Amino acid sequence: MSEYTTGELAKLTNISVRTLQYYDDKSLLKPSKIVGNGRRIYTDNDLQKLKLILLLKNLGLSLKAISEIIESDNSITVLQLLLEQQQKALKDSLKDTKEQLRTVEELKNHLPQMEQVNLTTIDDIEKIMDNKSKLRKVHLRMLGYGLPMDILELGTLYWGITRHQWWPFAIAIVIVIIAAAWLSLYYFKNTNYICPNCGTEFKPNFKKAFFAKHNPKARKLTCPACGKKDYCVEVYDEKKPVMGR
Repeated sequence: MSEYTTGELAKLTNISVRTLQYYDDKSLLKPSKIVGNGRRIYTDNDLQKLKLILLLKNLGLSLKAISEIIESDNSITVLQLLLEQQQKALKDSLKDTKEQLRTVEELKNHLPQMEQVNLTTIDDIEKIMDNKSKLRKVHLRMLGYGLPMDILELGTLYWGITRHQWWPFAIAIVIVIIAAAWLSLYYFKNTNYICPNCGTEFKPNFKKAFFAKHNPKARKLTCPACGKKDYCVEVYDEKKPVMGR
């Protein structure tokens, strides 16, 4: 049977001598014998035991749990129970990690449009995410009310072309115009804009905002505070309730 010094055993298992000494101090892995000058000698059995310890440690078990397994007369049963507990803990950890990842991704998607907002507390981040969520609901409601109008317009147009009866289309156009005006008022009632230069949040004049150049996230407006014209970031107006609430 082969014999190994502390250094040789540590090298064989890719751990430090200090780790092996720590296992000795904790009575997790004692050397088979101690020779002159206190030199510790390990055998092949000790090597296999150390490999088991390292395997269980890599599975996430604590040294206390590993010690319980090794010392138990029913080590297989104890190992099974401990592994079941570890499995549950890992699943819970994975669930938490997924939730954190989802939060990180959501926050990452929200922040680029909010660069001019100063963050001082976690509440600021939560407010930004809540604001973006409410703004998204406004957009979805507009889409929900707008689609039936599009269907009505296209349906009556088709009717007019195929049946040569244009009065339904004329009525539909009137309804669509009224609905579009109402949706626009609703939209601007529930939105404000933040100036990228001074950070002021303001509600622009309806007419100027309606005809202003815009993209899905911002409109080119003149800030009433600093007077600069720039693409101002759209945010939900917290002072106004969302329709349908």
